[in-house]
Amino acid sequence: MSKTRFSTRRLALAGLIAALYATATLLLPIPQYLGVQFRVAEAMTVLPFLFPEAVPGLAVGCFLANLLGSPIMLDWIFGTLATLLAALWTRRMPNLYLAALPPVLCNAVIVGAEIAWFMVQEGEAFWPAYGLSALTVGLGELAACYILGVPLARLLGRTLGAQGTLEAR
Repeated sequence: MSKTRFSTRRLALAGLIAALYATATLLLPIPQYLGVQFRVAEAMTVLPFLFPEAVPGLAVGCFLANLLGSPIMLDWIFGTLATLLAALWTRRMPNLYLAALPPVLCNAVIVGAEIAWFMVQEGEAFWPAYGLSALTVGLGELAACYILGVPLARLLGRTLGAQGTLEAR
């Protein structure tokens, strides 16, 4: 019985994270898609450092946000892939400051390439478009993860008594 309750709690936490990510992305009136973007929900991408349940929660939340908010099918696939890879990588980081780095790198590389691909379709050269897209996506992600995400994780760590896991595993 306790195993079922534990599994139910983990599933509920993953669902809550997915719902919060999708809702924050879809409802906040700031640029969430295209080249210049700032997703407040990306602050949650540091949560796999604290909770393994955040990995599927973030992937599902990102997929739902992209499915409902972006008409571009590539975004549904590659945006979700970037979030999933970042969450898996974040989960393995030894400290909180390094844990905030994988979402920045994964989104800059993968989403930057996705946006550059669309720019090439409009007649631009790939590498300059990629450089610009990776930079703008990476900067938005850097702000979300380090300005919002790290304090969020510290607050949750203190609230939930996980302070020791914030510094090193």
